Amino acid sequence: FGRIGRLVMRAAANKPNIEIVAVNDPFIPVDYMQYMYKYDTVHGRTSEVVTHDLEKKQLIIDGKPITVFGEMDPSKIKWGDAGA
Repeated sequence: FGRIGRLVMRAAANKPNIEIVAVNDPFIPVDYMQYMYKYDTVHGRTSEVVTHDLEKKQLIIDGKPITVFGEMDPSKIKWGDAGA
């Protein structure tokens, strides 16, 4: 969920035919993902409402939940569980 990932998510938010249902980052907790997405130092604040749910491990953007995985091994990510 680095700078490029956040930029892609911001661009996808404006595309009705794209739905992001999950992201993977083994290093960044969900609450900090919210902060970084909301207050990007290069692209500025987002106009979307951004929250998170620590228990469900979700980033929520404009009411749409995005499952957050924290897997070091990408082969262990259960993308299908998130609706991908």
